[in-house]
Amino acid sequence: MDTKSLQLFSHLAQTLHFGRTSEAFHMSPSTLSRHIKQIENEIGHVLFNRDNRSVQLTIEGERFNQYALESLSQWRNFRRSLTTSGEQLVGEISLYCSVTASYSFLYDILSEFRGLHPKIEMKLHTGDPAPALARVMEGHEDIAIAARPNNLPSSMAFKRIAISPLVFIAPNDVNAAQSLGVSMSSDSKINWNQVPMILSEEGISRSRVDQWFRQRNAKPKIYAQVSGNEAIVSMVSLGFGIGVVPKIVIDNSPLIDKVSIMDLQPELEAYDVGLFTLKKNLATPIIKAFWQQINR
Repeated sequence: MDTKSLQLFSHLAQTLHFGRTSEAFHMSPSTLSRHIKQIENEIGHVLFNRDNRSVQLTIEGERFNQYALESLSQWRNFRRSLTTSGEQLVGEISLYCSVTASYSFLYDILSEFRGLHPKIEMKLHTGDPAPALARVMEGHEDIAIAARPNNLPSSMAFKRIAISPLVFIAPNDVNAAQSLGVSMSSDSKINWNQVPMILSEEGISRSRVDQWFRQRNAKPKIYAQVSGNEAIVSMVSLGFGIGVVPKIVIDNSPLIDKVSIMDLQPELEAYDVGLFTLKKNLATPIIKAFWQQINR
């Protein structure tokens, strides 16, 4: 089975959407369906359960997806290993980060790296930072930019690029803040059981906010749970509630004048932002070169 077929299957296993995968590979959904059918015929098992409303991996599909990810990773590593020390590095790196991280760090990182290694192609995917480490561990990406968790998996390597406080934010409009029951000067009169909160669905930020509320013997009143810190800033600026985001998100937001950082104690533990990759990936010349140029 060629790598193109494995790439098609792996992408569809991630999106579970024939339209998105066919668009990503510049083919029609019917052509993609034929490719998947050929793979299923070769394996002798149905890999996707699909109807007019949904697409889901079968048990055999889950197993084959793991095989596909491992095979593609081995293939990339093999190609990278063929470059000798005297040759210019050629190949690709896939990187995952949030939109904010792309604004904050990528220009400096990639402009320097591209100058040193112009023949390396960068593939960038952006999205919610919560699944960043999982995407690297599962083989979807070579490198991710994200916050370091309290317990880093032993298989992962981490290199710090910044520290960002994790802050509570309120609407900058005084009337909007007061309607939420919030005083910007002091939190002593705030009833945290009643204040509407806009929080991340999951991830480090959510864990630290939940711990902060437990320390106060309070239960947050959840107005909305969203993926992506940028969406939290937008909803707070409109007066829907109080949010929690890394300060770096505020610094890079077009809505910076619409929200205010609240002075609360105790402070939330800051974000330790950096690069993640599997330790075994550092043996490949391209990823090793990318890793070594950070904070030189």
